[in-house]
Amino acid sequence: MKTLYLECKMGIAGDMMASALLGLFEDKNSVIEALNAINVPNVVYKLDQVKKCGILGDHISVLVDGVEEISEDVHEHYHDHEHHSHNSIDDIEEIIEGLNISKEIKSDIREVYQLLAQAESKVHGESVSQIHFHEVGEKDAIADITAVCYLLHELDPDKVIVSPINVGNGQVKCAHGILPVPAPATALLLEGIPTYSPEKLVGELCTPTGAALVKYFAFDFGAQPVMTVEKIGYGMGKKDFEQANCVRAMIGVSSEEAEKIIELSCNIDDMTGEELGFATEMLFEEGALDVYTISIDMKKNRLGFLLTCLCNEDDKEKLLKAMFKYTTTLGIREQTYNRYTMLREIKKIDTPYGEIRVKKSYGHGIKREKLEYDDLAGIARRTGKSIIELKNELESSF
Repeated sequence: MKTLYLECKMGIAGDMMASALLGLFEDKNSVIEALNAINVPNVVYKLDQVKKCGILGDHISVLVDGVEEISEDVHEHYHDHEHHSHNSIDDIEEIIEGLNISKEIKSDIREVYQLLAQAESKVHGESVSQIHFHEVGEKDAIADITAVCYLLHELDPDKVIVSPINVGNGQVKCAHGILPVPAPATALLLEGIPTYSPEKLVGELCTPTGAALVKYFAFDFGAQPVMTVEKIGYGMGKKDFEQANCVRAMIGVSSEEAEKIIELSCNIDDMTGEELGFATEMLFEEGALDVYTISIDMKKNRLGFLLTCLCNEDDKEKLLKAMFKYTTTLGIREQTYNRYTMLREIKKIDTPYGEIRVKKSYGHGIKREKLEYDDLAGIARRTGKSIIELKNELESSF
């Protein structure tokens, strides 16, 4: 499985993440040319080679109207209001729509900004439509997010795993005043993500943009998986510390790991179909991975059913109790299996009929895409077309 691992021992910012990803490409100058061809308004990308603690890495500088903006990992979230515009979510949408880039990448950029908008909305107690981005609405931040989304689309990993994130320590000065590190919007975006804050390292290491990007793209967080690394990129920040200030990106092939699942089964010959159907529903509610029945012949030529319930080991006791409660069985058999699964995600695509969800699955060298049935059924009812007609029409477009 093609796996991208991001090591964030010195936090993560949008420009550092983009620079680390750039380091995974052979022809970096061609990639910079492709980024400039996207035509982020008034923005020019420039590649710099930077050495930190003896390690040579990359840094993508962003020039806005010919002037290099302060790197996101060093600025203090404070800008002179006379010199910087603060964009609303509608302004951001207008910029995204004008980019010379695919719909899929535009969709990723929008989703990242939705995460940022929702975090800002909750922190400030305002609706998303009222939010005016300060730091993350500047052209350099838009450029960083666009670059990361483009580079990840080009790398096309099957899985993105991110290490626990060093958020730094101390205080940060922003447009609204002095705030603790991590800043409130960053802290909100990092909910559910493993982080740490060393006392000796003072400064903001994880920015809102960096937090939103990993929250959107990461499949998992933790230690580096067992993988054969094929390429390493170093995305350098502008600050200097005793430890090299960089994000390290590694891409390679990870092994397909099996998960252990439990199969619980029993034979039943004295329940009606309705009773068995209700038992199946209740097992799903208790957390079963799958439940199914098979018709069988039992002793004395009685017709019966084999009821099988698949579950995770942690849920076994709960589902054993449920099977005894909702069925008439007097005994349950158990077996343990290895289960190999495809990775799954849901994306949205634009169609002449509106947005439709697409289920994507990949792994083991296989990729599949499938239009969401409920969305197709709704369109079929509105248009009078059959689901088969709609599938034939729309599948060719994506």
